[in-house]
Amino acid sequence: MNAKNFDNQVRLITKEGFENLRKKLLKLEDKRPYLVDRLEHARSMGDLAENSEYHSAKEDLEFLDRQIDESREAITHLRVAQNRNDHSRVLLGCRVKVVADDGKQIVFMIVGDYESDPLKGKISYSSPLGKALFEKRVGDKAMVKTPNGIVHYKILAIN
Repeated sequence: MNAKNFDNQVRLITKEGFENLRKKLLKLEDKRPYLVDRLEHARSMGDLAENSEYHSAKEDLEFLDRQIDESREAITHLRVAQNRNDHSRVLLGCRVKVVADDGKQIVFMIVGDYESDPLKGKISYSSPLGKALFEKRVGDKAMVKTPNGIVHYKILAIN
């Protein structure tokens, strides 16, 4: 798996991330009939110009439809990265333990763009830190420019 060309239309995702996105789409699609019924009920209440329930239901349905469309579009442009159980270098789906300049040790999971959640330690392979760590090995160093200056990381473990 080579993710060096980060500007490709096809984006990589972990198997877990793909399954989560698929489940999210199913949940969104399951909500749609309820919102359609809600809109129909509000429409039957009379004057649409003065009907706040109608406008609210219509906005909710439009928002849901956008989420469904975005999820479907994402799924068509995602490719599940093959898990090769290769822990010799940083790849999509691995956890990498690093030590920063200040001595703080941090564990990151390298994931696809759609599953990135930095607050939970999940960083995208296309983020500046993800790019700096990608394909490096234990003992290698990575340098990342941040708004507060340059931070150096040393890779302690990959699993």
